Amino acid sequence: MKLTEIDKKRYRKHLNRVFAGIVVVLTAIAIGTSAILIELFGTPDESNFWLNVAGVVVGAAAVVTILQKLRRHPFMTEVVYVWDLKQMLNRVYRKESKLEAAAEAGDPDALVALNFFYRGSKQLYELDDNLVTIEQLIDKIRHHDKRLADAGLTTDTDAFDPDMLDRFQ
Repeated sequence: MKLTEIDKKRYRKHLNRVFAGIVVVLTAIAIGTSAILIELFGTPDESNFWLNVAGVVVGAAAVVTILQKLRRHPFMTEVVYVWDLKQMLNRVYRKESKLEAAAEAGDPDALVALNFFYRGSKQLYELDDNLVTIEQLIDKIRHHDKRLADAGLTTDTDAFDPDMLDRFQ
């Protein structure tokens, strides 16, 4: 995965519309399906809890299917990019302690992976206006930049390959 600059306003606008669409579709399908199931299989004297749960499950499945179909649509570009970035950062985060230990020992793959992690996290913080702890992250980036320089590596994130992470079990 490569870090890509995206327009924050466009991202926020599209994200809000996607969330609103999810809420509307999920609500409409869940309530509609529940009502139909209760009409067909419900009894007045018993709880219809499981029929309502089934309606929500059908609604959730419909939302997932719709999102998968629309994933490649140009409108979804920024939203999908951030979703994929979050997944990749999560994958690196789960190995962060091992990567840090390897980076301290000078392992180039660990240094490159952490470089991607820190810079991707900074991009995500800025896109989501999560500025509370960004100064701590910037301090980590400065420290890591020194490690990269000492190892003769650049701060360019294009060298990152997700397969690098497989080495750190």
